[in-house]
Formats: sequence, C-alpha cells, structure tokens
Amino acid sequence: MTIQGGERIAHYELIEKLGEGGMGVVWRALDSRLGRDVAVKVLPEELEADPESLARFEREARAVAALSHPNIVTIYSVEEDRGRHFLTMELVPGAPLSTLIPPDGLPLDRFLQIAIPLAGAVGAAHDRGIIHRDLKPANIMVSDDVRVKILDFGLARPRPAASPPDPEATQVLSTAEEGRVSGTLAYMPPEQVRCAPLDHRSDIFSLGVILYEMACGRRPFHGDTPADLAAAILKDPPSPLANLRPGLPEPLVRLIHRCLEKSVRLRLQSAADLRLGLEDLSRNPGRTANASVPSIAVLPFADMSRERDQGYFCEGLAEEIITALAGVRGLRVASRTSSFRFHGTALDSADVGRQLDVAALLEGSVRREGRRLRIAVQLIDAAGGRRLWSERFDRDMDDVFAIQDEIAGNVVLALEVTLSPGERSAMGKSSTADVQAYEYYLRGRGFYFQYGRRDIEFALQLFSRAIERDPSYARAYAGIADCWSYLFMYAEGGPAAREQAEAASRRALELDPGLAQAHASRAVALSLSQRDAEAEAAFETAIGLDPKLFEARYFYARHCFTRSQLEKAARLFEEANQVRPEDYQAPLLVAQVYERLEHPSAAEEARRRGLRNVEEYLKLNPDDARALYLGANGLVALGEKEKGLEWLTRALELGPRESMLLYNAGCIRSLAGDLNGAINCLEQAVDAGLAQRGWFANDTDLDPLRSHPSFQALMQRLDTGAQR
Repeated sequence: MTIQGGERIAHYELIEKLGEGGMGVVWRALDSRLGRDVAVKVLPEELEADPESLARFEREARAVAALSHPNIVTIYSVEEDRGRHFLTMELVPGAPLSTLIPPDGLPLDRFLQIAIPLAGAVGAAHDRGIIHRDLKPANIMVSDDVRVKILDFGLARPRPAASPPDPEATQVLSTAEEGRVSGTLAYMPPEQVRCAPLDHRSDIFSLGVILYEMACGRRPFHGDTPADLAAAILKDPPSPLANLRPGLPEPLVRLIHRCLEKSVRLRLQSAADLRLGLEDLSRNPGRTANASVPSIAVLPFADMSRERDQGYFCEGLAEEIITALAGVRGLRVASRTSSFRFHGTALDSADVGRQLDVAALLEGSVRREGRRLRIAVQLIDAAGGRRLWSERFDRDMDDVFAIQDEIAGNVVLALEVTLSPGERSAMGKSSTADVQAYEYYLRGRGFYFQYGRRDIEFALQLFSRAIERDPSYARAYAGIADCWSYLFMYAEGGPAAREQAEAASRRALELDPGLAQAHASRAVALSLSQRDAEAEAAFETAIGLDPKLFEARYFYARHCFTRSQLEKAARLFEEANQVRPEDYQAPLLVAQVYERLEHPSAAEEARRRGLRNVEEYLKLNPDDARALYLGANGLVALGEKEKGLEWLTRALELGPRESMLLYNAGCIRSLAGDLNGAINCLEQAVDAGLAQRGWFANDTDLDPLRSHPSFQALMQRLDTGAQR
C-alpha cells in the first residue's frame, strides 16, 4: 500500500515527502501529541516481509540513537502502526550538500566550515564502533547558518559486541555477507566495490571523495557506465587537486589525497586525524599559489673573482638565502632548481619573473680575494625592473653567515613581510659556525648534484672534511648519508654502504631533529633496509617540516614504486612536479607508473610534459647525461625512436660506465625492440653495482624482456644480492 501525503501513521500526519532510498521513504510530518515537525522514515512495504531488511532497519535506529552529536541527526523513536515499521527523527532544515557545491568548488572558508564538523561527526560515530557505509553529499544537510548534519545511517552497522572500538580492526563488516554491493557507487572505497571487508577507514575514503568534490566541483573518479566507474575507483589515480584548482593550500591537497589512497593501510587512518588536520589548516591556511602573497626568486650570484673558481661558493650563498627565506610563512620563494636554471641567460627581469611566477628577484655578485669578500646584491621588481633595495658588503670571510642573515632580513623588510618571533629566530640560525666546514659542504653539494659516481665520491670526501671541522654539522651528515645511499643503490656499495647511510642519517637527526633534509636522508637510508614503515614515517615528517622539499616527495615516490604502491607513487611524483614545475624527472617517471596502472592517456600527457622540460633544460645544460637518457626514454615511448636513440648515444658517450645510465639504456632499447641490446645493458648495469631490484620488477619498459631466459637469470642474480 503506497503512502500518500496527508495520511496519518500513528499520531503523525505526513505532510511532504523529503526523500527516498533503498531502506525507506522519509516524510516531513507533524507530531500531533507534541505539536512539532519531525521527520518520519517508513520502511518500504515490499521490504517489511523480509526479516533481514526489517532487522537491518532496526539496527539503523539503534546505531544512530546511540550517537549523541550535534552534527548527526537525532533519533526520537522506533515505532510500528498497523504493521508499518517506522522511526522518527529530528527534522533538519537546510539543503543537501549535493546542491550547494559550485562547479569550481567551495570557497576555502566555507569548505572548512562544512568539512571540520563533518569529519568530527564521522569520528564520533567511529568512536562508538559505527561505520556509515554510504557517506555522500546527498546525505549531508547544511543549514543557512552552515550547521552540518549527517543523515541516513541506513547502511550503518555496529561492531560485534565482543569487539571494542579498535583503530587497527579490519574485520568489522563484510558487504559480501549480503551478497551484493550496498551504498552509492561514486563515493565507494575500492574495498566496498570488491565486496571485501570494511572498517572505519572505508568511511575515510568516502569522505575524501566528498572533500575532493567540495574543493574543485568534480568527483575524483569517472566512468560512462557503472562498470567503468567501478574500474576507475579500483585502478585510476585521481587527478591532482592542485591542477584542477590552483591556489588550494598544499596541506589541504595532501590531506584529501591521503583519504583517497586505494590501500586502507596507506590511507589516512582516522577521521579524528582528518579533523585535526582541517582545524590546523583553519588556524593557519599556509602558503598557496595566490599571487597576492609576496614572492621572490634568488638567482645564483655571479662569480667576479679573478680566477672565476668560486661558482660553488656563489651558488651555495644563494642557496642558503633561499633556505632562510623559505622558512618565512608569508613569503613564496622559488625553488633552487627553478631559479638556478636562469644562470647565465640573457633574459631580462620581466621574462624571468614571468616564467618563475614571482614579483621580485634577488641577484648579486661575489668577488673573493683570499679571506676578503665583496658581495653586492640588489632586490628588484621583476615586472618593472625597479630597484627595491641594494647593498654592498666588504667583509672578511668569517662574516659570511652574518652577511647571509643581513641579506635575508633586508629582503623581508623590503617586501614588507611580518616575521613571527620563531621565524626571526630561525632566520638567524646558522647550520654551522665554522666557515671552512661550510665551504667544504658547499663544494660537496656542487659535486653531489652532478649525480655521477665519481662526483658522489668527491662529495662524500668533502662532506667528511666538513664533519672533521665541525662534528655537529647536521647538514653535512645528511649529505654523507645521501652519498652512501647512492653508492649502495648504484655503485656496488654492499651492506657496508647501507650501514654507513643509516648511521650518518641517524646522527643528522640527533643533531637537528627539525631539519627536513635529515628526515628525508634518513627515509632513503631506511628504505634500503626494507624498513618500510619507518621510511614512510620519515618521508612524511620531512614533507611536514618542509612542504617545498622536492627530494622528499621525489624519493618517496621512487620508494613507493619499487614497493608496487603505484597509486601513491603517482600522487607523490605529481606532487614533486608541482613543487618543482620545471623538473623533467618526475613527469617522465610518473608516466611509467601510469602505464602500470593502465592509464595510457595520463602516461602520454606526463611524457610530453617531461619532454618539454627536458628540452628547456638541455638548452642550458647540453651535456647532462641524465636529462638525455630520461628524455630518450620519453621519445621512444612516444614513437620518436630515431631521435630517442640519438639522445641515448650522446648520453652513453658522456657516462659509459654509470649504472643508472646503463639501466635506462636497457629500458630504452627494450622499448625500441632491441631485446639483446637491452639485456646487455642491464647486465652491465648490475655489474656496475645497480641493486634496485624493484625497478627491474616494476618497470613497464622491461615487459618485453620478462620471458627472456637471460632476464630471468638476471632477476635471480638480483634476488641473491638482495639477501646480502
């Protein structure tokens, strides 16, 4: 019997149908006894004869009635009248969130007004052992004064009575028990699509979909049919939020993407953590791409010394100033790599400012004669070329740290940025007080960034000399750890190299627990020992301390790729590219991840993006072997075989014995169809010390070789080496 408006059920007059779902019809009704409007949810007549559906309906009532939270609908009663089962609950004013999201997403302040109580309400339900299973914008009501209420716990289930709430629980509920997938497909987590067991982290994924939609106006997963949509949820990484809505705070983007991890183990682990992250963001929105935030690029200083042999020192001086300025919350600073690529170019300030998307440029020159320094600097308005501040320092070499502090301080004053007491203190904090140790460190950095085996060995010697001068120099210890990690991975370093990397990274953290670079170095070292949970925690800490540290995201992505955590690797590579948009490595490597995820259009787009960056880079650095071989890989994958093989030949002429170059040569020749040539290069790479078995196992470029007996023998050899 169909219920019509105007009918009565018990002492409730049904006035207006508000909604209808699989587990009931909801009416606005008048409670004639108490004289108040309520919502009445009536179980559909065709389901009342089903004992399972009736029991499920009553479980909903018990689950929601047990929750007392301002952002969860209140249950008044569970009743029956003439064989019709129904419950009554508060009538929530407002509109469903699904009708309130504009095409380009909600403004940040309104987003947070809704997201924080939403996460809090879900967390409260989880604390009582309840998961919702059907979170979606249509089940979230928002009043005119932005009060939020979660409706319809029609798919909720309590945990078994014998099992207290346990954040690590995984066997709470199985949709497979019901023989079908329940919920709303567009907001389902992968495990629910597969009818696998669910727990509280399943709601976290649904929250991530909702927050993603609130942030940019579109859902993260799409498909023309339900089957296509289900496949996208299971396989496809969401498009990076920062690409869809530039200007969102980076911590918010990261929070949402962590909610959308396909693996429950990698997903944000609690709604409480999500709420805390959102609350922190509301207190401190952080830096965005908003052009209204003062912005600057520090260009490498020109070497005016007689012998022109102070390039490392000039770059190091500029890098130290970048590091100091990057710690100022109200200032957006272009990365080292972004700024330094303009070294020696003939572009005017307006062109450089436009390409780097900054309003101001700091440039200077250094003349060093013995112990004397002459440093001239000027801060200029990028668009108009107007000088905002300038100074010349004629000092002794021992004053170099004071000069750096003065330059950074004057830049902040000229750009009218207000420093907090903590930022002011941090800006004046030097990483070492020993000038000679500092000089060794700068020389070591210069060699390290060339990424050749001999360069790394030189860098290791120089970092070690810095430690001899200053045993408390945390950055030098981090540099030593990075060198040993490189030698272990690519130069037949063996267990001793891995142990050295661990020891040096541990010492760096002991000396400076707040140094993001030290946490990133520690993470890489831990990953070499398969201590994955510790490595991932260290990577996350590094990113939290310095969201602009490219190396943390880049090496985290590489770590995830070798562990077959493909969705996470794709996200981290994309985030690394957002931090450093001119980088060619991350987009070319993420293309291979997309290939593994069977996402060819994304792979092609990433390769073309990476090749554009490679070509720009090679204009300034034509003899960079890494740029040539990674670019060659992209070219061959896109069908430009002849040009790609030409680039590979140039790279091999520059570094014929480098293990990573030989490995990539094997990948390129495999893509080009030269299987014997590919095997030969890969064998040489392993002979030269390459020990990264995860790349051999996961790299789609090598798929044509997998049935080749020589490749299988090579994998067995790597398995043996991994057990050392």
